[in-house]
Amino acid sequence: MRYRFKLFILVALLAMAQSDLAGAQEGTAERGRAFFQRQCGVCHQVAQPRIGLGPTLQGVIGRTAGSVEGFNYSPALKRSGITWAPEILDRFLADLAALVPDTRMAQRVPDEQKRRDIIQFLATP
Repeated sequence: MRYRFKLFILVALLAMAQSDLAGAQEGTAERGRAFFQRQCGVCHQVAQPRIGLGPTLQGVIGRTAGSVEGFNYSPALKRSGITWAPEILDRFLADLAALVPDTRMAQRVPDEQKRRDIIQFLATP
């Protein structure tokens, strides 16, 4: 009886840990919003009109890089031909210059989980 109870507790704990880990790996919009406001919000916003140093990121998923009207993008980003998809945003945030040499954006996000969270936030309508 005692063995079964311990086994039940162990299985329950493992199931809860698995659930938490899956949520962490996928990214959450709530964590992404908080990180975005602290780090990215200095230059970017997700609302119109644009009031920061960088372009608005509202509707960035599916948008062509360098296409926000009225923003002075680097020639490199304009010529990149990139359409922002989650996997492209992940690569860009991880190492900006590797994807777009001579980009004007300076802030990288080296932490993979934070990138997932930011991208999940940006993908939320």
